[in-house]
Amino acid sequence: MRAVKSKDTKLEIIFRKSLPIKGLRYIKNSGKHFGKPDIFFKKQKIVIFIDSCFWHGCKKHCRIPSTNKSYWVQKIRRNKERDKQVNKYYKKLGWKLFRIWEHNIQKPTSKQIKKLTIKLVSFMI
Repeated sequence: MRAVKSKDTKLEIIFRKSLPIKGLRYIKNSGKHFGKPDIFFKKQKIVIFIDSCFWHGCKKHCRIPSTNKSYWVQKIRRNKERDKQVNKYYKKLGWKLFRIWEHNIQKPTSKQIKKLTIKLVSFMI
């Protein structure tokens, strides 16, 4: 698991390149903020988390390895619980929170990315 990157993953880079929000400042992979958001817009009070289908337990795509299955089931369950805690934390503060699944941004031309960026821009204006 040491080889698993926690920041500047391919997914994050694809998503950041697709952001048409020029001139807006954001912080990436902020370890200072609860849950370590992948993208953090302080002024606009928006956090974005890009969730891998495997690590965050996507119902469509998460396949638990057959070896050491009980470990992986618990690991994914803990990750999902932590995601819920992070969601509650930011909602309680009145922040806008976006969670984006890996399968929605695998292609840079994804319709999901376009929809999300339009939504982001509407919150920031």
